[in-house]
Amino acid sequence: MKVHLRQIPAGSTLHLEGEEDSDPLGLEEAGAEPVGPLEYSLDVGLSDGGLFATGSLAQRVRMTCVSCLEPFEREVVVDPFATQIELEGSELVDLTPEVREDIHLLLPTHPRCDQGGEKTCPAHFPAGARTTPLQTEKTARPAVWEALDQLKTPPSDGSP
Repeated sequence: MKVHLRQIPAGSTLHLEGEEDSDPLGLEEAGAEPVGPLEYSLDVGLSDGGLFATGSLAQRVRMTCVSCLEPFEREVVVDPFATQIELEGSELVDLTPEVREDIHLLLPTHPRCDQGGEKTCPAHFPAGARTTPLQTEKTARPAVWEALDQLKTPPSDGSP
């Protein structure tokens, strides 16, 4: 996604809206496959030797659920999107690295088809097989801290 500096009106912003090819985003590296183009709505302007861009981005992706191994689709929305790029003498500024980074940050590392709450994952687990870190911590705490808890208790023989 490239912006020509000469298109930006002096002292104002330029509104850009449309679709862009999603191949440069490298979503496959993060385990996601783009479904359709990247949609954007941005206001770009110049300030203090830099280019700023604010607005929103949306990219539909297909991922595989880590529980049931079924593919599912989800829309990744970056709203608000904001970036500031220092100008280095070029008339053309490429926003692709910033756009790519913001979309990658919103992709889950362990995607689940039921993450948004609109679907129930068909994977079934035996009772007790799936524990959360909080449940594990609650059950492990007494045994782990027992020795230290004994140090807090004053000795019963009256010595300091």
